[in-house]
Amino acid sequence: MHSEGPHSESVSVEISDCSKEDARIVFDTLCACFESDRCAEDVPQQLHATRPMVWLGTFDVADTHRCDRPARLAGSVTADVQGGYWAIDQFRITVDSLFNVHDLSTASGDQERELHIRLKSR
Repeated sequence: MHSEGPHSESVSVEISDCSKEDARIVFDTLCACFESDRCAEDVPQQLHATRPMVWLGTFDVADTHRCDRPARLAGSVTADVQGGYWAIDQFRITVDSLFNVHDLSTASGDQERELHIRLKSR
């Protein structure tokens, strides 16, 4: 990760309201595009049969890799994304090329922005 300040080039992503398989597809797709704290062996698990699961990852958007393959999801995935304004813009440009993205809500602060989005297959 670059250290030009907190959250300047990274976004945190929370994935929820989906199967563990769709969570893995989203994270694998994002990992193909960005450096991340998640690795290939970090497979989302469903730890409880009825409780909702939330999976987390942090992605460095400063150096986007070539990632032009849209992902195929079985259902929809809810993502909550937090980061600096520049990082959120970079993330959104990339994710728009990979998924059908529906804005659910946004919130802006002094230094950070939050996106609440739903991802579907293109």
